[in-house]
Amino acid sequence: MQTAETTNPLLNLDYEPAFESLGSDYFDEVAAEEFSLHKLRFRNNALLPLLGLNPQEVTDEDFIQAFGKFEQRKPVLAMRYHGYQFGEYNPRLGDGRGFLYGQVRGIDGELYDFGTKGSGRTPYSRGGDGMLTLKGGMREVLAGEMLHRMGVRTSRCMSLIETGVQLWRGDEPSPTRSSVMVRVNRSHIRFGTFERLNYLKRPDLTKKLLDHVIEVYYPHLINEQEKYALFYGELVERVAKLAAQWMAAGFCHAVLNTDNMSITGESFDYGPYAFIPTYDPHFTAAYFDHYSRYSYIHQPDICMWNLEMLQEALKAVIDKSDMDAGLIKFGKYFLGNYRLLMLKKLGFNQELPPGETDEILKATIDFLKHYPVSYHHFYADIAANFSHKWQDDASYILEGSEIKQSLGSSELFFNWAGIYHRILNTMATSEMDNIAQTLKDFNPQTVILRPVIESVWQSIAQEDNWQPFNDLLKEIRG
Repeated sequence: MQTAETTNPLLNLDYEPAFESLGSDYFDEVAAEEFSLHKLRFRNNALLPLLGLNPQEVTDEDFIQAFGKFEQRKPVLAMRYHGYQFGEYNPRLGDGRGFLYGQVRGIDGELYDFGTKGSGRTPYSRGGDGMLTLKGGMREVLAGEMLHRMGVRTSRCMSLIETGVQLWRGDEPSPTRSSVMVRVNRSHIRFGTFERLNYLKRPDLTKKLLDHVIEVYYPHLINEQEKYALFYGELVERVAKLAAQWMAAGFCHAVLNTDNMSITGESFDYGPYAFIPTYDPHFTAAYFDHYSRYSYIHQPDICMWNLEMLQEALKAVIDKSDMDAGLIKFGKYFLGNYRLLMLKKLGFNQELPPGETDEILKATIDFLKHYPVSYHHFYADIAANFSHKWQDDASYILEGSEIKQSLGSSELFFNWAGIYHRILNTMATSEMDNIAQTLKDFNPQTVILRPVIESVWQSIAQEDNWQPFNDLLKEIRG
């Protein structure tokens, strides 16, 4: 709802009260924090055309007014939810440092959420300050852009504004800078949104919310006789595909609690995430994940477990046997999508003849697992060095690459290169250009490993120099 006339294109968007229309059983109206300082550190011009806006017609001050000062946007809603955190149910959750700013229809006809992070205390802050560190905001900007570049279905940040508040964090010896962030994704409704309603024993509210989710996010199911069971089955497929995207991208989310699982099967809410430096199945991104529950290799199983826990909340509306029938397909969906994505990283746009897919993927993982080779640089080197000559002779494969120079004589590399050459040799010469393009599309030359992020942050923290950050974003986007 607009309270006054404005020329700000971001405030003039046609905000829809979709979630608000459900009523106050699902949220609390809150007020945003008033900050003394507003420095726009990031604006995502790439997202503005999706909203029907010309980036040249949206000023920095428009971003600050809308997403830093939060002028003329009411109500803003702290969403209520619970969740399983590291396997234990927690009924004391909810939006503790953010709110649903608004919902806007994109030019693609889809409804998108604007959600804040670091916008102040809410009834669910649980003693916290409701703030976001500037470093945390910077990291989330990079996560969204990197994952989007790698083909992962992800939220993306619309803006990041430094707020001037000095924050004390337990792992920092001195105060750190703060920020407020606005991200865009399909929905902030979480598995935990439904789990809260089950905890409260409100099947009526569960059905009302589920009908809303299907109407807005799964509209093709509205007129289906078994729409609830079909919804759950499609959610299983979406989450399995998302897990496959993470795994192929070498991404470790780090905190796959059910309050961080979107009901639309979209990746969002990035904390201590990391991209794996090498192929270490047990790589764990969060220092506080002492038992490696959310390690890289466990992510598909955890997603399936989260879907199983969601059944308890949905059984008031959906027959459990129908949900079990949907969940049992998770492994098939995951494996099928993971195989296709891993083939794309090798330049192949479709399944290979029988046996060849398994053979090349096994050889690739065996090599990456047994040698300290950068997971991302390996694929980036294939993309950067690919040549038609690889089809003629296996000895040309990765010629000039440091990987070939240091490990080219190893049995596992020799085996991988031989299989790769043999597959290329079965293809038409004209197909080599398509392979080269697929390699470039699915293997960015820059991936934000932790040392890269830390280097960028040091320039900001020590010199207030944002050029390395902006340069990194350009590299990510290619």
